[in-house]
Amino acid sequence: MLRDFTPFVHRLQKNLRHTGKWARRQSISCYRLYDRDIPEFPLVVDVYADRAHVQEVDTGWQMEEADYEAWVTAVQEAVASVLAIPPQAIVFKTRRRQKGLAQYEKTGTAGEDFIVEEGGRRFIVNLDAYLDTGLFLDHRNTRKRVGEEAAGKRFLNLFAYTGSFTVYAATGGAVSSVTVDLSNTYQAWSQRNFALNGLDPLKHTLVRADVFRYLDDARLAGAKFDLIVLDPPSFSNSKKMSDILDVQRDQGHLVTAAMRLLTSNGVLYFSNNFRGFVLDASLAERYAVTDITTQSVPEDFRNRKIHHCFRFAHR
Repeated sequence: MLRDFTPFVHRLQKNLRHTGKWARRQSISCYRLYDRDIPEFPLVVDVYADRAHVQEVDTGWQMEEADYEAWVTAVQEAVASVLAIPPQAIVFKTRRRQKGLAQYEKTGTAGEDFIVEEGGRRFIVNLDAYLDTGLFLDHRNTRKRVGEEAAGKRFLNLFAYTGSFTVYAATGGAVSSVTVDLSNTYQAWSQRNFALNGLDPLKHTLVRADVFRYLDDARLAGAKFDLIVLDPPSFSNSKKMSDILDVQRDQGHLVTAAMRLLTSNGVLYFSNNFRGFVLDASLAERYAVTDITTQSVPEDFRNRKIHHCFRFAHR
């Protein structure tokens, strides 16, 4: 028997009145509308312009196949009704606990690229093709901060995904940037985002590399940066990497190697989405560290523990 969807619809409507108005004032066309607000509806609903990305959070609940299909259809109809968009404009996914390079996992569906706007910048997203969409909405505040601090700086973006931090830095006045990621797919995506925002390819370089290896090579080459973003996955066992990455275990190596490239008065932002993350005490002793997680989680995120974010500087 299908449960009553009225509470879910009412919560979507309430959230849309508040968050939709807020997003329009901020010139944001993609935002989180609903995040498991009601336990009986374990869903995350993100709005991307005139489309929606709906993720079912795996609870382990068992349901007959026919009942489950009816429930998914009812969810899509509810979201479509509240947002006044056709059901075809909604992508529905089941999100299980992430392992490995989750954002790189293909769904088997080609999907369609389209453009969204955030803070005066434009980004290409695809709601179907991968588990993630091409733009991590929870990093919006940190992107804004990077854009505001980038003028006249040399910028380094590590584990860059689709290059959104670089777009903010470059359009914020960074004199140069290096964008490092191991994936050909995502480096090509970054390149398209750069072109979309008018970035000069002579000043803003894309480097396909294992970040650990890049950090070693850059140090030997004497590279220096004034502003660095380090946003590693929680865990990665990619065959392209020289070793398995575990952010809790490897944070000391990663941060120390990145700090060696940072100028004496530079700033490094280190973030990750590992729920149980604890900052290594030796890093706090060696560097001037500020936990900025509270300020970095956007207003539209009910889950205030979606990531951790720290500001590093030399003592």
